[in-house]
Amino acid sequence: MNENNKIDILLVEDNPGDVKLIKEALEDTNVHPNIHCVRDGVEAMKYLRKQNPFEHVPAPSIVLLDLNLPRKDGRSVLAEIKSDPILATIPVIILSGSDAPQDILACYVLHANCYIVKPRDLFGMNETINTIVDFWLKKVKLPTNSSALFYDGGDM
Repeated sequence: MNENNKIDILLVEDNPGDVKLIKEALEDTNVHPNIHCVRDGVEAMKYLRKQNPFEHVPAPSIVLLDLNLPRKDGRSVLAEIKSDPILATIPVIILSGSDAPQDILACYVLHANCYIVKPRDLFGMNETINTIVDFWLKKVKLPTNSSALFYDGGDM
């Protein structure tokens, strides 16, 4: 969480319908997170590295990452996050439409924190998001000072 104890979630999703479902499900939780959404992998990395136009964004508590994204796919984003010592501690939750065993294995090899297949209906999405919130934002102890490690906009 950031220094104001607000929960910030970075949602990396290009499908407007899925964005709407996920945001509505997150807003219906009793956590009331700040949801920051980017639509492709290039924007996700700019956000995480606080590069233009994201210089003043808060560090996310978690990243919800789709795999099939334009410009840079989710696997590449995951690999980049987990290979960067500053970003590697941010939990990355894969939220994908794919249930292909090779996609699941590839994400765990790249150090995804978990892999969830997107539900196909509103009830399923609400249940899934509530499970994510209950586990990742209520039960799990996350680093308390991730913003101190978060990029300041400069190069490493």
